[in-house]
Amino acid sequence: MSVTNTWGATLLAPDRTRFRLWAPDADEVGLEIEGHSSLPMQAAGEGWFEAEAPVGPGARYRFRVSSDLAVPDPASRLQAGDVHDASVVVDAAAYRWRNAEWRGRPWHETVLYEVHAGAMGGFAGVEAALPRLKELGVTAIELMPVNDFPGRRNWGYDGVLPYAPDTAFGTPDELRSLVDAAHGLGLMIFLDVVYNHFGPDGAYLHAYAKRFFDEGIHTPWGAAIDFRQEPVRAFFEENALAWLRDYRIDGLRFDAVHAISEADWLDLLATRIRSELPDRHVHLVLENERNAARHLRPKGGFDAQWNDDGHNILHPLLTGEREGYYEDFCDDGAEKLAKVLAEGFLFQGQLSGHLGAPRGEPTAGLPPTAFVLFLQNHDQVGNRAFGERLAALADPRALQAATALLLLCPQIPMLFMGEEWGATAPFLFFTDHNAELAPLVTQGRRKEFAKFAAFQDPAKRETIPDPNAESTFRNSIPNVEEATHAPHDAALALHRRLLTLRRERIMPHLPGAKALGAQAVGAAAVVARWRLGDGSTLTIACNLGAEPARATGEGEALFESMAGAAGTLATGELPARCTVALLSQG
Repeated sequence: MSVTNTWGATLLAPDRTRFRLWAPDADEVGLEIEGHSSLPMQAAGEGWFEAEAPVGPGARYRFRVSSDLAVPDPASRLQAGDVHDASVVVDAAAYRWRNAEWRGRPWHETVLYEVHAGAMGGFAGVEAALPRLKELGVTAIELMPVNDFPGRRNWGYDGVLPYAPDTAFGTPDELRSLVDAAHGLGLMIFLDVVYNHFGPDGAYLHAYAKRFFDEGIHTPWGAAIDFRQEPVRAFFEENALAWLRDYRIDGLRFDAVHAISEADWLDLLATRIRSELPDRHVHLVLENERNAARHLRPKGGFDAQWNDDGHNILHPLLTGEREGYYEDFCDDGAEKLAKVLAEGFLFQGQLSGHLGAPRGEPTAGLPPTAFVLFLQNHDQVGNRAFGERLAALADPRALQAATALLLLCPQIPMLFMGEEWGATAPFLFFTDHNAELAPLVTQGRRKEFAKFAAFQDPAKRETIPDPNAESTFRNSIPNVEEATHAPHDAALALHRRLLTLRRERIMPHLPGAKALGAQAVGAAAVVARWRLGDGSTLTIACNLGAEPARATGEGEALFESMAGAAGTLATGELPARCTVALLSQG
């Protein structure tokens, strides 16, 4: 049977379920189960209501919180339709695991591959792709949020029922099957979870649990979630544990935690997860605009943070773009890249001109594996007006050089679906909102780009794809058949070769690795060095610019993105748009 939880429906026996709801603004709450008489729920103190009923898996239910409002369970494990429909009792222990002995893989072996489950054909489609991804050389598939959102198409960040896999992607057992199959291939599954806000359609908590939110703190999505409240903390802690226990997910990526006002709660969450799952490799990763390095230290309990600074430096070096948040990163790019390679974050407490405030904390003492580096992800591609990927924006040789830096650098690398073959499909922002909300989302999306030079003309903004059009989603699906044809096959071969080198020559020696420093050697060129755990030294010389740079390096030529580049480097010159990796024994 299921683990007993504070929130939601807990199966006590095959034909008996306990239901609980925190509804401090409701005078009384009724339990409505389809095919049964309505049951009054008993007040259990401090805003809680509970009831037991003689029903088992498959029972459909709602909570009546007022005479004119019956709501789904905010901790629903499955919906009988969409976010406004009835919730369904689920037996989380019914699935028979084929790889029950799996305990995960250590963090240093992680090579992430971020995917949108819907654009991959749902949970079954991702499962079918696992052998291909294993052959590529990734070790962990990271799913964008899969919890229930309104409509059939969404990035997942508009979710309102954090416990329930959206049926647009498949059933709960199809998600379990995906995880099970991954484990059978030696792959990990990570999941992106959103604890900083609820979506705009279907978040009924506002109606009966106003204390769930702090009206004194506002975020881009409205009032902040109030993590000072014990029931609120329990709601999200139990959610994290549900994904890790009930679905055997290997790692969680926590979205935009800078929007969580009670930052100390994050460390308490990590502590609870690790104390309750001590016998597994469970990996916890942050997205945090604040660059709060304290969470990445042993007392914080998190393995790593997405290194947006690294991306935001590499992107202007590859594309020349300067607008928006790139204004903090586009000047002196090589010097900034050197700092990121040597220290992880660029911003460690200094003033951000874009934000108009200091940003970040010192990273001294953190290993390179405390940072997840990437050239592309759902945000950095999908938040562009037309969703262009780097293959459409950057010089091909420079992109190859940057890819080599990404996949051989001791920071943890992440690829975005289709990146490995240079997919031509964009990745656009897509939703499926109701008739009232849809036009507001479309207008808001286009208004976001009004401050950019290319979209000053209102007519040009009207050409930005409508997020709610089904074609916007369809156009975002990568065509894997491209990978069999030139030039995509060469890009795929490059990624496979680099990931093989990482697996065989670098990955085993990442425990204990530390940066030895990095220097800018040109306007877009750096040389970085790391001492690996076996005492060897990894040197990466990367030049993303159009002119050669003066640089030297010693050691075995592990990789060169241009034939003869290692020999040229030995003479003191690093060719344009080229990366050379060297390995020397201690």
